[in-house]
Amino acid sequence: MKKRRIALGMAAVLTASALAACGGAKKDETKAETEKTEAKTKEATEEASEKAEEAADEDLKAELKLATYPIGKWGDEATVAKLLENFNKKYPDVQVTVEYLDYQNGDDQVNTAIEGKAAPDLIMEGPERLVANWGAKGFMVDLKDIFEDEASSDINANVKTACMSSDGKYYEYPLAMTAHCMGINKAIFEKADALQYIDEKNHTWTTENFFKAVEAIQKSGQDNVLAVYCAGQGGDQGTRALVNNLYSGSYTNKEHTEYTAASPENAKALEELKKTKGVNFDSGIVGGDEITLFRNGTLAMSLCWNSVQQNNADNGEAGKTNNGDEIIPMLFPTDDGKTELCGGIWGFGIFDNGDENKIKAAKAFIRFMCNDETQAKLSVQTTGFFPVHEKLSGVYDGTDNAETMSLFAEKFMPSFGDYYQVTPGWATARTEWWNMLQRVGQGGDAMTELETFQKNANAAAKS
Repeated sequence: MKKRRIALGMAAVLTASALAACGGAKKDETKAETEKTEAKTKEATEEASEKAEEAADEDLKAELKLATYPIGKWGDEATVAKLLENFNKKYPDVQVTVEYLDYQNGDDQVNTAIEGKAAPDLIMEGPERLVANWGAKGFMVDLKDIFEDEASSDINANVKTACMSSDGKYYEYPLAMTAHCMGINKAIFEKADALQYIDEKNHTWTTENFFKAVEAIQKSGQDNVLAVYCAGQGGDQGTRALVNNLYSGSYTNKEHTEYTAASPENAKALEELKKTKGVNFDSGIVGGDEITLFRNGTLAMSLCWNSVQQNNADNGEAGKTNNGDEIIPMLFPTDDGKTELCGGIWGFGIFDNGDENKIKAAKAFIRFMCNDETQAKLSVQTTGFFPVHEKLSGVYDGTDNAETMSLFAEKFMPSFGDYYQVTPGWATARTEWWNMLQRVGQGGDAMTELETFQKNANAAAKS
């Protein structure tokens, strides 16, 4: 009897436990269902809010002026017109007129427009202008809200940092990026037996082999091997990269607060270049002129090269000079095996002209061109460079440039160096750089001239 009572007691306990467990399970299920419902409700609310916002944006009416530098085919009127057609399919009442700038006079044109209270609404260029110059002077709109969009979550971290000012404001929203490099004429190198000095598979060479190649080519009868062009700032990323990489020098500190180019490493690089036959400091040309001389065979090397130049077919087959010589893109020579290529970042900024409706329409333009899944690929293709969105893949699949872009993505983009172009006083520093190169080319002592550069550039940085 006692055993039966114990058994009945145990059964009761087990039954109670089972009921309790069942009740607990039901509570967990109810909680899970509630959370699931709440998540769906939140998602639906956010989706409805986004659709409402998009619908409101699509009702925008505004007349905008876009100023664009010649970034790939963003400087080509017919190409840009097609991009604007796409934009107007979604925003039919936002009319965009375009002013096409060049690098010779573009900055002056924009500065004059700012002074005359007639700045463009939108502008396309890089952080050195939009962030470090016009943004730092208080002329640009903070684009932080666009960076907070879900569509902005995969932007390359280094690029995002470069678009932000020292006080945490975003004056540029990026579209594309690249790493600038060198180009060499394969036929001239073959004639001089100088191909032995490059690693053609990896597109690399050492500082020692670079100078051996220059010597061999000069002795073969090619007096103009390389031009250190310095008539102005055009293409100055090439001269900076050459000087900084030869003996592992630097241009600014890591914090981008001051210029540090006056170093023994950079002085050595300049002195070696100056005394090397075949290397000419040319105060009569800038980067664009150097490219022309390289393409027509006057020069054996170019410091002003990138994927756009490699794909250029204006004067003949892409990847070849005007007379059909193969062009091999190369990393800059370095003494430590770690080339740091000067990078380019291009995107959009908005001038604060005091019209909130225009600012809203301009932001819609940026979101469409940079973040619309279909349009962003076309926008990047038009630059000829690479997407800043890490998830935006296959941009050049099926295009004539696919093979070249794959090469640059594999061999050159990983060497994208520190983006120091946002250092304060950048505009002055660029002028001081080419003036310094001119003085060195005229016989000035490299360290003395670098110290003058650094002093004047840092004074501008602090002003």
